[in-house]
Amino acid sequence: MGHPPRIRAVADTDWPAVAALEAAAYAGTDLTEGQAALESRGRVSPETCFVLDLGDRIAGYVLALPYPDSAFPDLSAPEQAAHRTRNLHLHDLVVGERVRGRGLGGRLVDHLTAVAAQRGYERMSLVAVAGLEGFWRRQGYRPRPDVEVPPGYGPDALYMSTRLPAGRPSNRKMAGR
Repeated sequence: MGHPPRIRAVADTDWPAVAALEAAAYAGTDLTEGQAALESRGRVSPETCFVLDLGDRIAGYVLALPYPDSAFPDLSAPEQAAHRTRNLHLHDLVVGERVRGRGLGGRLVDHLTAVAAQRGYERMSLVAVAGLEGFWRRQGYRPRPDVEVPPGYGPDALYMSTRLPAGRPSNRKMAGR
């Protein structure tokens, strides 16, 4: 990596790169939503959507939006409006293949978690897909077998959540903060 990674808000010009990362990450699955759907999710909660900027390229992203506990976006439809809730749903996190294994996914999660706590969210949730339950467990999320995930999320999809302590600080140093 030529430039230190910087986590920042998604800019309008970032969406093609975000969509390309999503397409590469979910190639061969039915999980690819495409640029328009991703943008719709970012529009409803721009303050909780971030990119991992390496200076010369976008190498990752995290998109999160308020969703009631036990609920999640319909992958076949764009977002229309933000929900009023104290639960922030981490909809998607992707780190590009060329920079995986460097702790950048955890840094994105920590950044988002700190922002969520500062904004007064009490819980965060997600749907773990593609066998990534272990990663999410290491981030503090726990399975919620009581929540049924629709088949569109894949055969091994699992709803998970975590409680946020008020004002929880990030435990990793982040460039650009």
